Amino acid sequence: MSRIDERAERWAATMSGHVVGEGVDAIHFAHADSWAGSGSRLLVSREAREERQAATQATLATKAFGGGQRAIEEAPDEWRTCFERDRDRILHATSFRRLAGKTQVFVFPDDHQRTRLTHALEVAQVATSVARALGLNVALTEAIALGHDCGHGPGGHASEDALSPFVPGGFDHALWGANVTLVGLNLCEETLDGIRNHSWSRPAPATPEGEVVSWADRIAYVCHDFEDAVATGVVAADSLPATVRDRCGIERREQLGAFIYGMIDAAKASNRIGMTEAQAEALAQFRKFNYEHIYLRPESVTQANSVIALLRALVEHYAKHPALLPSGQDHAPSSADALHAAVTYVGGMTDRFACRQGIALLDWPLDQLPRGIDTPL
Repeated sequence: MSRIDERAERWAATMSGHVVGEGVDAIHFAHADSWAGSGSRLLVSREAREERQAATQATLATKAFGGGQRAIEEAPDEWRTCFERDRDRILHATSFRRLAGKTQVFVFPDDHQRTRLTHALEVAQVATSVARALGLNVALTEAIALGHDCGHGPGGHASEDALSPFVPGGFDHALWGANVTLVGLNLCEETLDGIRNHSWSRPAPATPEGEVVSWADRIAYVCHDFEDAVATGVVAADSLPATVRDRCGIERREQLGAFIYGMIDAAKASNRIGMTEAQAEALAQFRKFNYEHIYLRPESVTQANSVIALLRALVEHYAKHPALLPSGQDHAPSSADALHAAVTYVGGMTDRFACRQGIALLDWPLDQLPRGIDTPL
């Protein structure tokens, strides 16, 4: 018997786990020597956990209660709070998984560069670190952070410029995510509000957890976009202004720590969600540096223009031929409904799928596709 066959047999032998007892009293364990348990038969219900959280959270923390405030009323879950359910729904959503194929800074990132998905995970880490320290609702904070970019189109922020002409009032990924992309999940009002208003150009979120995510988003992308740019050779590690280096260092670990503690220190001093002056000024200068040397460098502008041209052409094509859309068979060609469906479909695409559709449907020239840092598609 080959080693592969032996391994397959060992794997198959664990299919049902390891059984102790017989009949209705039988218990299946993962390992032959499993021992772990909770130490008691006590189970902590959702109601008990809600009460415990309410007693230990900060005064203005958002309290979980029952099924939550949703557009369509739902019965409460037996074990999870309403915001834990939101977090789980986002984690399992198709739009969340597709973030793995969407640009953060570099189109078609290599194995070590960020995508929109890894960005969302890093935002969640920063945000929950602050929320725990401030006694806020961690599950709500995490749900907002994980869902905040689900409305992003392919190719990064260039997709907003590309899709804006087709959307009344313009295409804003924050609004689109809350009002279109995630509507089917029937999320709580507080979660949707945090997603809708995480961008600093939007009104302030209605919860302190949403405010934390607004800061965590900026902290995360400023630090990790710089790290990716350094690793790719776009900028040098020591090229940050001296005032930024002196206040937050040049390593991502130092930078995240400086900004997270800047938020915690501000909360201790003012009882408000913000950042101390020195760290806020460093973050602003850091972001300005990234814009000048990373986001607006000639290669980035060329990349953005390629994305804009491709996505607009795809939307126009699908609007004229709605039968090509997954749900467009009932739309009249070039109608408002067909256009909305086209924007929804194209906005949900990953970078690579959008490029492939451009080639397949529009015979898009390969040399006019968005380029990665070194090579085209």
